[in-house]
Amino acid sequence: MSDRVDQAMERRHFLKVAAAVAGSALSHPILAQSDRAVLEVSGQLKASRTFTLADLQALGATRLVTSTAWTDGTPEFEGVLARTVIDTLGPIGSDRVTALALNDYRTDIPLSDFHEFDVIFAWSMNGQMLTRRDKGPLWIVYPRDAVPQLREERYENRWVWQLNRLIFP
Repeated sequence: MSDRVDQAMERRHFLKVAAAVAGSALSHPILAQSDRAVLEVSGQLKASRTFTLADLQALGATRLVTSTAWTDGTPEFEGVLARTVIDTLGPIGSDRVTALALNDYRTDIPLSDFHEFDVIFAWSMNGQMLTRRDKGPLWIVYPRDAVPQLREERYENRWVWQLNRLIFP
């Protein structure tokens, strides 16, 4: 009988430890986001695709310091170049992309923006991971301080925060 009691105690201990580890991973933004899809891509492509945060980070990180119409000062963003993501998709049958956000905002962006400018899909600002509350999981960020024309309203409308889908119509 003591074997049975010992096994039950070990099992309870294991379950407590497992629950604590799982809870810790979920409360840590990097761990919680790295294994779930943060960006879905579909449309006129060879195949639809999803990216996790880890997938995007594996494509290489770029830092961009620029002012925005929505923040004070000149924050430092970290993310992946949009053209790098686009280049992984293979042939695309469209010259534009519809960017969609978690809050249902949508806008069309010419693909030429991604090749002409160093636009990034940012996952952090000032060293802090972006969350849903602060424009995450991804935010399309243009280098508006480096290229004066990017301060025009038509470009400002392309800064999609809470980005989660790209559709190539």
